[in-house]
Amino acid sequence: MNNTPFFRRPFRYAYYHATAYLILINAIVYFLCSFFPNLLYYLSLNVVYIIRNKMLWQFVTYMFVHANIRHLLLNMLGLFFFGLGVERAIGSKEFLLFYFTTGILSAVLSFILYYFSGNYRVLLLGASGAVYAVLFAYAVCYPRSIIYLWWVIPVPAPIMVFIFALIEMVSGFFSSSNVAHFTHLFGFLVALLYFLIRMGVNPLKIWKDTYKN
Repeated sequence: MNNTPFFRRPFRYAYYHATAYLILINAIVYFLCSFFPNLLYYLSLNVVYIIRNKMLWQFVTYMFVHANIRHLLLNMLGLFFFGLGVERAIGSKEFLLFYFTTGILSAVLSFILYYFSGNYRVLLLGASGAVYAVLFAYAVCYPRSIIYLWWVIPVPAPIMVFIFALIEMVSGFFSSSNVAHFTHLFGFLVALLYFLIRMGVNPLKIWKDTYKN
């Protein structure tokens, strides 16, 4: 008899390039929004649209909408470089569950923050929350991997997570830009909880054990 809790039962390993399909979908949605600009307002996440118009699909679709080509390229590069490795490590099914769980819950937490802070006009869009979660997962799966910060400075993947978390935290409180810094932080937070609850893995312990010697 299998005593493993249902939420920790692993999928049968399979690999079918889910990362590439996600990138393709993001690109298609971007070009559709370029031809049909009003589509952006239906797919992005907005507090008023969700509460007043019951557009609950926005908790999912906001991940596939981007403000401009630079926004799209940065997120897709991050998804490409880190997503491929994570998908190979945990399998496509687990990767997709991880990607959508972290992306959706990042949106839910952002929605709560916007609602209680009165930011009703904000349009949340982009895959950044899920991509930051994928970066977190990459650091867990490959804790000894070296990432080049700004393509120049070599940084161990776990340290990169802490650096980005600090940058986003400071920027979230003190920056006046339109970047969704707290959504990025929520991506890290939900990724941590995913590993703890779903995978039964403590990322902090993995990182500590990796570098204690």
